[in-house]
Amino acid sequence: MFPQGAQGPLGKLSGVTLSPNVDQTVEAAVDHRKGPRRRGEELESAILTAALEELTEVGYAALTMERVATRARTSKAALYRRWPGRAELVVDACKLHRVADVDLPDTGALRTDMIALLRQVAAKMTSPFGGILRGLLAEMTRDPDFARLIREQVHTAGPATIRVILERAVERGEVERRILGSRRATVATDLLRNEFLMFGAPIEDETITEIIDDVYLPLVLSPAPKTASAAGSGGGAE
Repeated sequence: MFPQGAQGPLGKLSGVTLSPNVDQTVEAAVDHRKGPRRRGEELESAILTAALEELTEVGYAALTMERVATRARTSKAALYRRWPGRAELVVDACKLHRVADVDLPDTGALRTDMIALLRQVAAKMTSPFGGILRGLLAEMTRDPDFARLIREQVHTAGPATIRVILERAVERGEVERRILGSRRATVATDLLRNEFLMFGAPIEDETITEIIDDVYLPLVLSPAPKTASAAGSGGGAE
């Protein structure tokens, strides 16, 4: 779940300045009818930004349509006209603010592609979005419907991203095509996610290179390379 009582404002996310904290009792509720009337994209953007702020402060479990409406200075009816529930609202908020987006590396080799990808993901985990990502991952284990929405609609460094990198490696002759559909394909990002959930951020660069060199490449490369530890225990000159 999201860390409760996150400390301090997030500042600017994707060019959007976050508004001040909303009190847990929602004492500062504002009558949306007294503010300037907003419509269309302007109103939707305000609602999605408010949803992301709520995610950051209270997590998915405590997020309600009422709290989001209060923060966005609009009505719950305005939210329900656009989203059937909070799950769909949260998914759209994450997509708008590119919570999990990464650039697809193309360095010319599988090893450097994967190291570049994991470094991007690790940097995202260290950023203000890290708490949101942790909360999304935790909630996905508890809510199958929410997990499905995240997998289908939020771009993450998951199977689709890895597949593109591996397909390039297949074309270069680094990887056999059978690896594309195997569980080996996503081991690197799986291990990085586990490191984040277990130990938090920042994730050391040494950990990233160990994941790639000691675990991932021996599993997927053809032929499998010798790891540093294996080479050291070979026992004897050639």
